[in-house]
Amino acid sequence: MTSLAHAQRQALSDLFDRVGPDAPTLDEGWTTRDLAAHLATRDRRPDAMPGILVPALSGHTDAVQQSYAARPWPELVDLVRFGPPAYAPTRIPAIAERVNLAEFYIHHEDVLRAQEPRAQVPMTPELEAALWRMVSTMGRMTLLRCKVGVTVVAPGHDEQVLRKPTGASAVSLTGRPGDLLLYLSGRTAAADVTVEGSPEADRAFRQTPLGL
Repeated sequence: MTSLAHAQRQALSDLFDRVGPDAPTLDEGWTTRDLAAHLATRDRRPDAMPGILVPALSGHTDAVQQSYAARPWPELVDLVRFGPPAYAPTRIPAIAERVNLAEFYIHHEDVLRAQEPRAQVPMTPELEAALWRMVSTMGRMTLLRCKVGVTVVAPGHDEQVLRKPTGASAVSLTGRPGDLLLYLSGRTAAADVTVEGSPEADRAFRQTPLGL
């Protein structure tokens, strides 16, 4: 695993150790135990992953996740900490960075900000630049159903057009790369992001369901 994705995995695992299995998260209805079980499922049971996106398959996903959630808390945290098995493609550094960085950063923030809304993952220029690259990937996925154009702006970085305007209808999202990722993943209340656009564009944008 590359340093950035691995660092977020380790920091989140350490946070799990500190707050315990019953702490709240920004994932509605999930405690830290639920979140850790989700991450263990994601790492170790690719057969259960389709159910995250396909409701008809969610029963299998839920059963696998519940089996992990039933394990002793230290054992479950260690499954997250040590990651996927040696044969998994996500052990390859380039794949791990692409697949895991945004996931573990967002879930790290899910736990931190649920305990203290003003808390944030410590940021370095390297991590911020990597998250800014992830904004493009996540944004284009989460905005497929958006009916207006969307541009994102992060101070110190270039603008990115995530969705081309339809006529003059567009909004601009401004925030730090990490907050933009949180916003685009559906954590709109927790993210420090400013939305600007005409009243009509703003209204249409806010009706767009965000997240995967």
